[in-house]
Parts: sequence; structure tokens; C-alpha cells
Amino acid sequence: MLPAPDDAEDLDALILGAPRRWTRAEAAEQAGVPLERARRYWRALGFADTGGAAAFTDRDVDALRRLQALVDAGELTEDLAVGLLRAMGHTTGRLAVWQVDLVMDYLSGGTGLREGISTQIAYRTAQRLLPELEPLLVHSWRLQVAAAVDRVIEDDATLVDAVHITVGFADLVGFTRLSRRLEQRELADVVERFEARSADVVTAAGARLVKTLGDEVLWIAERSIAAVTAGLDLLDAFVGDEQVPEMRVGLATGLVISRMGDVFGTTVNLASRLTSLARPGTVLVDRTTADEITEAAPGSVASLAVAPLWPRPLRGLGLVEPYLVTRRRRAGA
Repeated sequence: MLPAPDDAEDLDALILGAPRRWTRAEAAEQAGVPLERARRYWRALGFADTGGAAAFTDRDVDALRRLQALVDAGELTEDLAVGLLRAMGHTTGRLAVWQVDLVMDYLSGGTGLREGISTQIAYRTAQRLLPELEPLLVHSWRLQVAAAVDRVIEDDATLVDAVHITVGFADLVGFTRLSRRLEQRELADVVERFEARSADVVTAAGARLVKTLGDEVLWIAERSIAAVTAGLDLLDAFVGDEQVPEMRVGLATGLVISRMGDVFGTTVNLASRLTSLARPGTVLVDRTTADEITEAAPGSVASLAVAPLWPRPLRGLGLVEPYLVTRRRRAGA
């Protein structure tokens, strides 16, 4: 193995797989792509204009050439190509920042102080990890594509159709006050702890995590009992955790628009409003969810208690009757 160089450009070339040698105009010409179209692709990936700088590698040229070949062959329209690139750029951008943060924290010994991490250390780390993580990334992407296709086939719906599902929200109570009290590093640790455990709990319950938003988590499930179980399990998962504030949960069932990995519609808004209405440490659901979990197989809901609360007006949604869902206590518990 060659010694790690001091130059940050060498680290950049290692990560990119090739040195930067082409300007934007040169890369477009090499790939046989109109300059304005190449610029559009680049922006879709989430990168700013590079002007006349030599910012592109041979791999960039090859990627442009491959994409253009798909458009020329009629496999993709230009708009579809841009949409696919935007999805990749948005997702991999967050993924890259997240993973680099994790590795840098590890290299700093968990202190968060990165001044002592030299270019040589970063180079050797990238040299070891990149060849192993790249195929894992591709494999993970294929698994997710397969799962998404399976859901479309099973639901007999497209990704933009309205589907009948249950949406769950959970948020941390008093997070704004907490953010004023904690140092930035401590607050980041709380958010990371909340997001990581929430993702595990939601998945284990048979629901699907849609996104996390710092102090909030959003999930969906085809079966309302799975979505409600995820909410109750989330409350249980953080009981006694002094680092994470108390949580509240809201769920609603109905038609939802699924688009670009996110969900939209009145049902999502209702779940969010029910979350704001819930008291700390409780789960509130709408009437449809309450009816569905009550009518489910007896064995699935034998441990749940569903109690109606007074109807109340929710902004933009009219009069809503919330239901409190709790777990029944076992005799002698």
C-alpha cells in the first residue's frame, strides 16, 4: 500500500476515483452532451455551477455519456433523467454527510474535535472503507428498489396514486426549550439517539419509516395495527431515557399521496394535528384508525384499549373525535 499523501487534492481524487481534469464545457464536449443539458444534469444532482474551473473527472464524463445514451435511445426522456438525478442527489447528499460525520466522530474518539484528524488519517480511512462501502451502497439501493416495486405491485397502484394507509407522527415534547439549554454537540447526540432508535422500533413493528425531522419521526403502514404498535413501542423505547425528552404520538388512516419518497394529503395533516393535541406519553388516533384496530383479529388487539375523547375542532380539518390508545395492563402487573 502506498503511503498516504499530504495533499488534499490526492484525497479528493481517491474519493472520486480519478483526478479533476475537465471544465464543464470540456466534460460536456467529451461526453457528446449539449452544454446546457449537462449544466441541467449537474444542478439536478445538487451542485452549483463551477464556471471555468477544472472540476470534472473522467468518471463524470463517462456518467454523462451513459445518461445521454439512455436519453438518445428513448429509454429516458430528458425530464425523467433530471428527475432521477434529483432523487439521487437529494438522497446521496444527506447520506454522504451523515456517513462522513459518523466516521469523523469515530476518528475523533467521540469528542467531536476534528482538528487532530490529518489528511493522512483521512486518506488511509477512505482507502480502506470506500472499496467495501461502495458495493454495500449499491446492494442496499437494489434492496430498497425491490421493496418499493413489491409495494406497488401488491397495492396495484403507482407511486403517485392515492393509497389507503395509516400515517404515524411522533415528536419530542419541549424540544425547543431543550435546544436552548444544551450545547450543540449534546443536542446533536439527543437527535441522533432519537432518530436511530426510532428507526429500529418502527421497522421492528412492521411499519415503514418515511423520514425523521430532528425532533419528529414520520412512518406509514398498510395495516393500522402495525402503525399503532410502532407508536406504542416508541413510547416504551424511551421510558427512563434521561437524554431524550418525553414523546407524544398521533396517527390517522385514509388516502395518502406517496411521492418522491414522502407522503402528503389530509390524512398526513390529521396525524400531525393529533400529535400536537396528544399529551406527553400518549397515543391519539382518529376514528378510522380506532375502528380498524378494533375490528382487527382479536389476538392482535387483545392487549390494546381504545377510548374515545371529546370531539374538538382542529384547524383546517373541522370537528375531529380523537381516540386514546393504550396497552392493557396484565392482571397483577
